[in-house]
Order: sequence, then C-alpha cells, then structure tokens
Amino acid sequence: MSDYSFHYLSMAIHSMVQKNFMERVKPSGLTLGQPKILDYLKDHNGANQKEIAAACHIEPGSLTSVLNRMEEKGLIERRILDGNRRTFYIFMTEEGARLKDVVEANFLTIEEKVFKDIPKEEQDAFMQTFSKIYENLSNKGETINE
Repeated sequence: MSDYSFHYLSMAIHSMVQKNFMERVKPSGLTLGQPKILDYLKDHNGANQKEIAAACHIEPGSLTSVLNRMEEKGLIERRILDGNRRTFYIFMTEEGARLKDVVEANFLTIEEKVFKDIPKEEQDAFMQTFSKIYENLSNKGETINE
C-alpha cells in the first residue's frame, strides 16, 4: 500500500500529466487552457461560452481571456447565431482543427505512458473508480455533509 494520500497523488499526477503534455505541445504554440478547449470543441463545435466553461472547469472570466488568445491565433472564431447578440458560439477554424489533432495524439501518447505495464482489467477498474470519484465531486444536485 502506498504511503501517499489521495489528495497528494491526485495533485501530483495532475501536475505531472499537465507538465508532460504541455512540453509535448509546446512547438504548436498552444498555451495552458487551450488544449482542453480544442478537445471539447472536437465533439461540441459551435458550443457557447457557458457550455465550454462548465465542461472544461474554467471560470467564465478566465475562459474569455483564453478564447481571446485563441481567436487572435486563428484557432477559433466566435459567431452569433439566430440573431442572439448576447451569446457567442465558438467554432474551430481549420488551424484549430489541425491543432486539435495534435492535442488528441498527445493525449493518447500520455495515456499510453500512464497505463504502461498495467493490465487492461486493472485499467478498466481504475477508470470506473476514477469516474465515480469525478461524479462524487461534481455534486450533481447533492450536498456533502460535513
């Protein structure tokens, strides 16, 4: 059994994955926050900013800054749909789609590294448990008694 606590391991693993990933995509010019937005848009192209913020766990104010930089780099474009001037919908450009492929390939490479030498059954069990932890923390309408 490990001497590490859950909170230590979760923070350490998150930091290591993020550092490893950002080193891999550095040549692309992507900065923190941008890869997960491109990853989200691959399945939700045309999502509005509120949906992206919630799905990517980014504060709306921070998301606006990240999207501004992405728009300046030509990775996304904001569009108004159905004449609703208060809501912008975010679409990947061709360059954004190209970098989305770079992001996806590097996520897969890191997952291969993460699960190296771990049998498929253990990977599946881990992912089931990890998903339950995520659901527990997402508090979908529930409160946790202290």
